Amino acid sequence: MIQEHLAYVLRLADNALILGQRNAEWCSHGPALEEDIALANISLDLIGQARLLYTHAATLESELNGSKKTEDDYAYFRTEREFANYTIAELPHFGPLAGTTRTERDYAVTIVRNFLYSALMLEVWNALQTSSDAQLAAIAAKSIKETRYHLHHARDWLVRFGDGTAESHRRAQAALDYLMPYTREFFATDAIEQAVADAGIAPLASEFEAAWRDQLASAFDEATLKAPADVQHISTGKHGEHSEHMGYLLAEMQSLARQHPGASW
Repeated sequence: MIQEHLAYVLRLADNALILGQRNAEWCSHGPALEEDIALANISLDLIGQARLLYTHAATLESELNGSKKTEDDYAYFRTEREFANYTIAELPHFGPLAGTTRTERDYAVTIVRNFLYSALMLEVWNALQTSSDAQLAAIAAKSIKETRYHLHHARDWLVRFGDGTAESHRRAQAALDYLMPYTREFFATDAIEQAVADAGIAPLASEFEAAWRDQLASAFDEATLKAPADVQHISTGKHGEHSEHMGYLLAEMQSLARQHPGASW
């Protein structure tokens, strides 16, 4: 059971770290100074959540096989296939309106992704507060406060974009059409999730899919946006099978630690 427990905690941590890394790319590049600061703070929250979860994962792994790992080992010294984040978290900030891979970032893509993910994590953290894993429950109690702000920020901007100008509406709808299909991965139950659910560690995400969709429907209605039709394909990031973007993200994130392993300052 510890193996599945560890895998689940690492999934939570990887999602927070990778999305935190993506959002940090707006630092000094935000569309307005206030947003520059807001995205930096959201990134710090997510990376802080990842640190707590990686530290907990290290404890679980020590119980499993006696290894002595740190949060840095998980963040900087694992390969692409060892990361288990949702594919949506690793996608760059440009979406379907991009002309080339060197295009400018699209803030609508950032906002829509943060909204979809934060709406999910509000449900996840709320449920995890009653986990049989006391440490995970404590992390959830801290993280839910931050996630409420993340969701409020993203929802506010989603409505501004969707119910704003013709151009902002177009960009928000294009971002939603692009990203929504990746959310199917949130609710695709596998053996790891079933095992931790059976042990009382975490609920199945499918149990609060309806609440998540209600949250989305309310926001989309206010933003005058339309949810795209469901697709059949399910992305596979949580199984270690990533998009072409993941390798580039890790190369940038891990390069310094790999060049100077064990360094401190």
